[in-house]
Amino acid sequence: MIESQNRQNKVTSPQKIKEDSSQEKTLRPESFSDFIGQDELINNLKVYIEAALKRKESLDHVLLFGPPGLGKTTLAKIISKEMKVNFKMSSGPVLEKAGDLAGVLTNLESKDVFFIDEVHRLRTVVEEYLYSAMEDYSIDIILDKGPNSRSVVLNLNPFTLIGATTQLGKLTSPLRDRFGVILRLDYYTNDNLVEIIKRSAKILKINIDDKGSQEIARRSRGTPRIANRILRRARDFADIKSNGKINYEIADMALKRMGIDKNGLDDMDRRILNAIIDKFDGGPVGVESLSVAISEDPVTIEEVYEPYLIKEGYVQRTTRGRISLDKAHRYCNKIKN
Repeated sequence: MIESQNRQNKVTSPQKIKEDSSQEKTLRPESFSDFIGQDELINNLKVYIEAALKRKESLDHVLLFGPPGLGKTTLAKIISKEMKVNFKMSSGPVLEKAGDLAGVLTNLESKDVFFIDEVHRLRTVVEEYLYSAMEDYSIDIILDKGPNSRSVVLNLNPFTLIGATTQLGKLTSPLRDRFGVILRLDYYTNDNLVEIIKRSAKILKINIDDKGSQEIARRSRGTPRIANRILRRARDFADIKSNGKINYEIADMALKRMGIDKNGLDDMDRRILNAIIDKFDGGPVGVESLSVAISEDPVTIEEVYEPYLIKEGYVQRTTRGRISLDKAHRYCNKIKN
């Protein structure tokens, strides 16, 4: 597991890593007008928020799902600002017991936003505690133990729960059904990423031209977090290897040095494709077997690498496992059996 975690601390991982923290706060959009991409989702959210404000009600509970690095946390914070309410944040693994959840819920003010990242990782006892809170704005507190125990109902202020997940299928039906708004974030277009890169470059005072922006965007796996990370590393190459300006040549040099090819794939992507083709005859292969073959954590394969390989048409996930497609065989220069 340690080896896997170390491998993720690199440019092409869409998951947040330590080096992102200092810059993400600076680059994070703070309003819908600053948010680039996801147009249909944003337009729908604006309607839901405007309607809630007009009725002077809390916004319906919102579930945001999609691959990591696409802006789920950013959107949750924007929603709270647009609703003009407080923002409280936690995550599924952090909320270990019902008391942890009760401590947050009882301190929420009217219409506040409570954001739970990785909501699919909530413990069962905590999740079940959420049901009445989401439906009736109330929770049952058990006082004392044994024969003297008794249940007391605590009423809560109306609030909005925003859940974020990269694995919608792992949410239980009772929890998923309690969200009134369910929205999917998709990978960004190259045009969107170019806009994001130019916005970030302006904020960070990085000199970059159109072709440099386009090359970084094209090889950023449709993910703003990766695009911004590449931009920062390309700046280093521009400062040391050139005159400080990121053009096509500098962007291409930086990307090659970081192990990112013309298709936006890195070494782990190539290992996955070669393993499916060479070790498993093109599949189907289960994630556990693939994990052993390439020495990578199965969750990392499913959450970090597979979504992009599937989107780009290299791999298909079936009920029996993963199979390599023609595009993967052409990419790896292998003849498909």
